Amino acid sequence: MTSEQKIALKQKIEQEINNTKAQIEELKVLTQPIKPENSLGRVSRMDAINNKSINDRGLRMAKMKLTKLEMAFEKIDESAFGKCSRCKNNIQEKRLMLLPESTLCVRCAR
Repeated sequence: MTSEQKIALKQKIEQEINNTKAQIEELKVLTQPIKPENSLGRVSRMDAINNKSINDRGLRMAKMKLTKLEMAFEKIDESAFGKCSRCKNNIQEKRLMLLPESTLCVRCAR
């Protein structure tokens, strides 16, 4: 990986970290407990509970992504960065730009 590619990837990771942090904050608001005193009908209350559970999963996924992005940002200058953790081949640059937290090449990710 060239130094220009690393710089572009660092910028991409920083941008993804910022976007993911903003997404986490939005999801925290959406995952607040649903108070029973709200004047919702039974069906509307069930919908609200269902939406909350979907947002809970989204929040967990966003937190995991943030952790992976922060680890990638810390390891970007290491020689092993950009290598597949399974087959040890280089991970394609386009894959890293799309999913900077990737630790597997396309072949191993299948």
